Amino acid sequence: MIGKNIVGIIFSNAYDECIPELTGIRTMGSIPFACRYRLIDFALSNMVNAGVENIGLITKANYQSLMDHIGTGKPWDLSRKTGGLFLLPPFSTAEQGSNSDKMAALKGVMGFISRSKQEYVLLSDCNSVFNIDIDKLTDFHTDKNSDITIVYKNGVAPSLTDTVVMDVNPDGKISKISVTPSAQGTVNYSLNLILMKKSLLERLMNEAISSGYTDFEADILRGSVGKLNMYAYEAEGFSVTIDSLNSYFKANMELLDINNSDCIFNPERPIYTKIRDDMPATYGLSSVVKNSLIANGCIIEGEVENSIIFRGVRIEKGAVVKNSIIMHESFVASGTTLNYTIIDKNAVITPNKTLSGAENYPIYVGKGIVI
Repeated sequence: MIGKNIVGIIFSNAYDECIPELTGIRTMGSIPFACRYRLIDFALSNMVNAGVENIGLITKANYQSLMDHIGTGKPWDLSRKTGGLFLLPPFSTAEQGSNSDKMAALKGVMGFISRSKQEYVLLSDCNSVFNIDIDKLTDFHTDKNSDITIVYKNGVAPSLTDTVVMDVNPDGKISKISVTPSAQGTVNYSLNLILMKKSLLERLMNEAISSGYTDFEADILRGSVGKLNMYAYEAEGFSVTIDSLNSYFKANMELLDINNSDCIFNPERPIYTKIRDDMPATYGLSSVVKNSLIANGCIIEGEVENSIIFRGVRIEKGAVVKNSIIMHESFVASGTTLNYTIIDKNAVITPNKTLSGAENYPIYVGKGIVI
């Protein structure tokens, strides 16, 4: 199986309700991450690196920033006359944020999927960050003669309303699926990257619609165990699933570990993003920077430690920023101290302010807020 024989489907709004602070003005897919990226970049890059050339991006609400970021898909080499990137129209459900969202989304784009010439379909959400070799996934799927292959991680399951937890045999075959179980400790949970034949998805969706089913995870995935050949493929290396503002904060902070960063930003499988021409970061004579990620276009004159600083941020002399995330074009004035904070885009922290959260409870300052 080759990437050209796969149509990709990405759910840009999946789990928006988990981080209302950040998704009130944007989709999950367009949440800024790791200095210069958006969460959508990881799902797109995973597919593109495997040669997937036909990708549908499902939108629902608050998608203006996503469209601004994606554009024509050129940074991912998806601006094509044939195939490429398709922004699929918004859908709606009676109950926003319900488990029926994924079913409703798929139902709304089955025409796009059916018209595609590819034999396989790869479904992906945007709230998991990992860099996976999809060629290995497709080889595994073929070798096992699998009908449905789900990428998973062994660890503490995220706190999501429809987390898929699996019992996996030594050969990788799935013997049981539970949806949002109350089990404690480490489990095998889905990263919501799912591979199957397009014809199978069409059949399962038609059966689900005719039966009145509304939950993709419970009705389709769990309902197929024992009926279909279902296998689980374990993601190698560092991966993280975002289910709250706190987990978003921790996911960024974990990239300050060089081993995690090297795993995600693997030069053999690059993570692509929208190009922004800007000057290199500028450091003042009195600046002090320790164990931080600093994007281009920043002006750093103060002290920065254990922090993620996005493009165009200015930190004045006398300001101290520790254990924090400062997003694009924000300004931190002299005499200000920030610790365990998340500052959204275009925010201004005026002189001599002190904002201090905790490792498990960072303070959040919204986009454009002046304090």
